[in-house]
Amino acid sequence: MTATEVARPFPCDAEVPDPVLRAWRGVTVDAPVERVWPWIGQIRLAPYSYDWIDNAGRRSPDRLSDLPPPVVGDPFTAVAGRPQGRVLSVANGEQLTAQIMGAVMSYALVPVDGSTRLLLKVVMARGRLIAPLVSVGDLVMARRQLLNLKRLAES
Repeated sequence: MTATEVARPFPCDAEVPDPVLRAWRGVTVDAPVERVWPWIGQIRLAPYSYDWIDNAGRRSPDRLSDLPPPVVGDPFTAVAGRPQGRVLSVANGEQLTAQIMGAVMSYALVPVDGSTRLLLKVVMARGRLIAPLVSVGDLVMARRQLLNLKRLAES
């Protein structure tokens, strides 16, 4: 991510004003925001990272479902079909912020010349001792998730 992207405010910053962990991820998706956003909403069905770890071996859907837009209070994702976490804030086509397992994360979509920068920031309020481990695990899992969402939005 660029210094400008890291410096930008994310909605998760308001949820966790003094985090022990801050982690940023980002990919460029060769598709407009309108094609990327539905995949962000689809995270409510599956994690889209390594399914054998994050989804009890179930494959994340590779086609868009007819889901209504996400709203505050919706489950954030599902693991093996079971709801997990909670959506904290949404601006359709712009950002989705959610809480799961002690972490708060914001996905932000930034249009750039017909493409989209898909940005993710993860913060945690507690767990200073485990934060380095969480950061490494998140690096692997979040990177796979963003690359899977990129691939799906571009296809």
